Amino acid sequence: YRSLMRHLERPDAKFAFAEGDEGTVMCVFTLPSFNVVFKVIRDVFGAPKNTTRKAVMDKYHFVFQRDRVGRLADAQEFEQLEFRRRCFLDDLLAYLRRVAGETVQANGDRVLVRHVYIERRVTPLNLFLERADETAAREAILDYGNAIKDLAGADIFTGDMLLKNFGVTRHGRVICYDYDELSLLRDCNFRRLPEPRTLEDELAAEPWFHVGDNDVFPEEFNPFLVPPGRLREAFLAAHRDLLTVEFWTGVQGRLRAGE
Repeated sequence: YRSLMRHLERPDAKFAFAEGDEGTVMCVFTLPSFNVVFKVIRDVFGAPKNTTRKAVMDKYHFVFQRDRVGRLADAQEFEQLEFRRRCFLDDLLAYLRRVAGETVQANGDRVLVRHVYIERRVTPLNLFLERADETAAREAILDYGNAIKDLAGADIFTGDMLLKNFGVTRHGRVICYDYDELSLLRDCNFRRLPEPRTLEDELAAEPWFHVGDNDVFPEEFNPFLVPPGRLREAFLAAHRDLLTVEFWTGVQGRLRAGE
């Protein structure tokens, strides 16, 4: 915190946008000269998110108390931080007051941030793969699979396995920084997709079979994990087992056995 305050003493120090996606539970901003991001919970969550402020905070509390096995971003929680108004770009402050007005309040030449999580800045994995050379991209995509497996071994299921929910650290390690869908692996019910009974079942836009709250279908991970091409081939050569029920139930069995 003291280091942050020193950075903000610079006359050109300005918080800037890092993320403005309306479909997220967080609005994220950054200080370009400082290697962290600031994450504030929105007042209201847009579709497809279906959660609450308390549920989001519970996820962070869950992460604080778990063995993160080096695969979850380390977030620091702060309350009642006060900054000079000049430290915010006008557009950013207007945006924060619009989407997180319960948390970010401006009064004269001061801005109060009532609650915020601060994390080390990483490069979102989807952006990293677009910019990296072939060798670095291949190493990152393989480590992405390792990250999912390391967390599974620590009894953590990441839920959404979209590339944008993972990031690459400055040391090249892939970590997860989106906690919206995290849960205990032991609580998941891994299932195979039932075979369609009719053509109507096969063409249905919604599942024709019952899906419980904790049901997970590993076969459905296939379209979301890695885009087509050589990176996908390399990923599947090393981590195709992530698409099988046997992998996940096998890890659950080893966890129950005390591994």
